[in-house]
Amino acid sequence: MHSRIRTVSAALGALMLLTAGCGSGEGPGGKSGNLDMGIAVANISLNFAHEMVLGAESAAEHAGNVDFKAVGPPNTDGPAEVQLFQNLTTTAKDGIVLENLDPPIFTRPAARAVDKGIPIVALDTSPTDGSKVTFYVGNDNYALGELMAEEALKRLGDDPEGEIVIGVPNPGTPVLDNRAKGIADTFKKKAPKVEVLGPFQTYSDPGQNHNSWSAQVSAHPDALAFLGVGDADSYNLAKIKKQRKGKWLTAGFDVDPKTLEAVKDGSNFVAIDPQHFLKGYLSTSILIESVRDNDGKLPEGWFLSPGGVVDSSNIDEIITRQKSAKAAYDWYKPVIDKLLGDQEAQLKPLKDAR
Repeated sequence: MHSRIRTVSAALGALMLLTAGCGSGEGPGGKSGNLDMGIAVANISLNFAHEMVLGAESAAEHAGNVDFKAVGPPNTDGPAEVQLFQNLTTTAKDGIVLENLDPPIFTRPAARAVDKGIPIVALDTSPTDGSKVTFYVGNDNYALGELMAEEALKRLGDDPEGEIVIGVPNPGTPVLDNRAKGIADTFKKKAPKVEVLGPFQTYSDPGQNHNSWSAQVSAHPDALAFLGVGDADSYNLAKIKKQRKGKWLTAGFDVDPKTLEAVKDGSNFVAIDPQHFLKGYLSTSILIESVRDNDGKLPEGWFLSPGGVVDSSNIDEIITRQKSAKAAYDWYKPVIDKLLGDQEAQLKPLKDAR
């Protein structure tokens, strides 16, 4: 996992890191002066959360006058994140971006924060009804699953027949389940002779994930493809494929450095990129803007953030993008300017989030 550190100028701490912006940031009708804000993520060691933190920190730095803290457990641990989030509410009183993989256990803590007057933006995982959080920034994860299936079908030829195996690190997490459903539904619709197996639990811990996929590959040695919807799925599937000299297709999500290497060397045919840096940037920028210019009143609904495909045609460009937070911002800037410039166009009903 530690190879991810090469993408930034400084390593993340195990539990949290603190950054402070400088500059001016006053707006009419809102709060002027220094803001205390933060972000809580589900697993600060994994690439998906690392990317969101970098995006959020970049937005805070660009806005200026924001003391910004990022917290998250070193392993996926919902109760541990709840405690870190609750601790964060005592200091980041001007607003918090909340990403998690277990929405139900955050319902009451989020509602209490909202009742205290802290603006909360849900990031990447849509909020539960009782959380009192009404603004969410995230992908259309079902569509990203469809995208992965379409990319696989391009490589399986006409009218494929056989098994494909789907893995989900954390079953019950809407983001991941929606991706898996998008994959399965697309195969059922467009390749009726393909038998979809799973989704099986593959775990977010890299070691457990590798063991889970090893078992699935052993159980289904003639499968057409093994497709994961999480971070560790991508690079562990590539590693197993190389170890066993597999002929099956493998792919997963996110842009961990090891995943990009797997796309570069052809082990994985694609990586689906939810563009986590972008989501972190957008959520934090909108939060800051709402506090400074709109008395802390956030928009309402689902702010749709795009994703994309990483394959042999753009892998070098994406590797360059991932070298630093500045490189990422420069790459995303045209999209950031477009989406923030017409926020209404991206807003959809919260109930439609998937």
